[in-house]
Amino acid sequence: MPVDPMLQPLVAGFAVEAQEVIQKVTMDLLELEREGLENDALAKIYTRLGRHLHTLKGSAASLGLQDLGDIAHKLEDALAPLKAHTQKMPRPVVDVLLHGLDLFMLRAQAHADGRGDYLPDPAAALAQLVAAAPPPEESAVLPGGGFAQVAPDTASAPAASAVVSAPASVLSEAPAAPEPSGESADAGWRVSANQVTSLMREVERLREVRLRVEERSRELERVSTLLAKQGLLAETAEARTLLSGTGRSLRTDGEETSDVVDALEDGLKAITTRPTRTILDPLQRMVRDLSRQLGKEARLSVVGAEVSLDRRLLEKLQGALVHILRNAVDHGLEMPAEREKAGKHHEGALTLRVEQQGNLLYLEASDDGRGIDLQQVRKAAEKRGLVTAEEAARLNDNQVRDLIFSEGFSTRSDVTDTSGRGVGLDAVRATVESLQGRIEVASTRGQGTRFVLTLPVDLGSSPVLMVRALEQFVGLPMLAVESTQLARADMLRVGKRRAHMEYQGQLLPVVDLGARLGLRASSPPAEGQPLLIVQSGGKRVALGVDAVVGDRDLVIRPLPSEVRDVAAWQGAATLSRGELLLILRPDWVVSDSEKVSVSAVSRRALVVDDSLTARALHRAMLEAGGFQVHLAASGARALERLQADTYDVVICDLDMEEMDGIELIARLRENKDTRTLPVILVSAHDTQVARDRGLASGADGFLSKRECAAGRLLSEVLDVMSRRGSRA
Repeated sequence: MPVDPMLQPLVAGFAVEAQEVIQKVTMDLLELEREGLENDALAKIYTRLGRHLHTLKGSAASLGLQDLGDIAHKLEDALAPLKAHTQKMPRPVVDVLLHGLDLFMLRAQAHADGRGDYLPDPAAALAQLVAAAPPPEESAVLPGGGFAQVAPDTASAPAASAVVSAPASVLSEAPAAPEPSGESADAGWRVSANQVTSLMREVERLREVRLRVEERSRELERVSTLLAKQGLLAETAEARTLLSGTGRSLRTDGEETSDVVDALEDGLKAITTRPTRTILDPLQRMVRDLSRQLGKEARLSVVGAEVSLDRRLLEKLQGALVHILRNAVDHGLEMPAEREKAGKHHEGALTLRVEQQGNLLYLEASDDGRGIDLQQVRKAAEKRGLVTAEEAARLNDNQVRDLIFSEGFSTRSDVTDTSGRGVGLDAVRATVESLQGRIEVASTRGQGTRFVLTLPVDLGSSPVLMVRALEQFVGLPMLAVESTQLARADMLRVGKRRAHMEYQGQLLPVVDLGARLGLRASSPPAEGQPLLIVQSGGKRVALGVDAVVGDRDLVIRPLPSEVRDVAAWQGAATLSRGELLLILRPDWVVSDSEKVSVSAVSRRALVVDDSLTARALHRAMLEAGGFQVHLAASGARALERLQADTYDVVICDLDMEEMDGIELIARLRENKDTRTLPVILVSAHDTQVARDRGLASGADGFLSKRECAAGRLLSEVLDVMSRRGSRA
């Protein structure tokens, strides 16, 4: 079947991607031939092989390349019997699989070159891919641990030969690709991803320089104003005139620098990004073909296909989206008659929504099918040995839903072209986590299932609105802010528990940012207070802030891995003077999650850490619990703070230069004023040795930074203070 001309550029991209995947598979196969691999290592390689082959099959099917899908499926069949064995792979099997990969790549390249119609039917070769592979039990194990090759019989020998010779026959029979006329399509420069990334970093540095130029311009204005206030107008006239002219020139230079930076960034983005529709559009055909194959009806709707993303990110996400949609059609959607009986339209509805807010990308895939049968998931997990019956009984609904991401999980008892091998959603989660993202699933029985992928994207700057709540400055992605209003009594509806605001014919809940962060008790907005209309995931709220500072173009960096799961923050940016600005997650702002109550407003905490990011994040979590927090960048600075102020608790990093946490504790215990002061050590090393070392030094508590990221810091602080109080 000829490839759709609209998909031809994507087929060329798929051929490049397939070559990379096949290279990985080849290295794994060669590794499996070697002696001495541990059972765990063998199991991991077999699992990785299965994922790669499943990805090749799904990606080929999404482009309508059925011949390639068939080859990958046959390769899976050849691999499947070997997964349960803890021995190296017999060489004849490796030979067959390698020749199968050659056949796959040869045909993929032919399709990419537009020569797919001239290729001979691979059915003869496909039929032998599994037959030519001897089953593991037919390979005798030698005393030395190796395998004796089983000689094929006369019937199978020609078959094996046909497989081996298939790539050569294809080469000889396929006509040569026509030479392109005119200038070559590849007449441009070739640069590596590292070179482009390095250039982008330089553009980011230039943007920071531009921010500093703007700051210098404001400083000049302040100096000129200060001179005017001295009353020496005549004596300072020449200096003020010179300062004013320099200030205007500096502003002009700053504006020109800003234009250059924007142009450079836009140019780099054009080179390194492409619209998400390039991977989403082919999925329409894949959903149609798969639903017809299964006797179902389905339609895929895509929202946000115009969002442009890093090409590398799109390539890695394509396989994950293929898995999710194939799973939705196969497992989620009901047959047309069953849907009509349940009062649904006979055609199933699949939706893909893409949204970028700041440096966070949200990918949502949903269906209106039967939903996840939790009881069936429990039984399938027990049957496959993922959990025991007792463990399954103790799991809550969310934990049961998470079982579908387990390696080897499937509710199918038989293997089909689309499912049953236990490879799919575990590969999706592995892909998302390799991209430093996370995946969540929500499902309602009889109504459908929704997968939400949240991924950081760090290419270029993003517009950020900087706001203030009390004395704390935070940022919000501008894409999440619909508008800014000033509170008026006639637009507010204040109830006993919550205030609402009229906006475009709707009543939106009013959220006080200061209270949401735990800095104060919640109160209705005052007359004239700024209210931001914030939206995320279809939800809207009116966010009350104390001041709107202004918008900035900032590079938002993902948070360190040990604190990346803090719910409120999606990243951090650096301002012109080097200050750290934490960026709020819009989905957290609009969520209805319970806030930590402000129960300890008068309590004071000292955070000691040589990492600027760690200090800011610990401060945010403690302030969310109502603490007044001071910061120290070293042990020496902490001792100075403790001489001038009193604190209820100290949170200290274990490993710091000059004076580490253990030495600081020793100094505190020597002083009668701080001898009983509660101290919690925090360390990036989550080992029992580090924990024992910290507690032996006299610390009242010990947390890894991963535990802090999981929300343990505030509860540990309150627990330690309570224990110290009961001993006092």
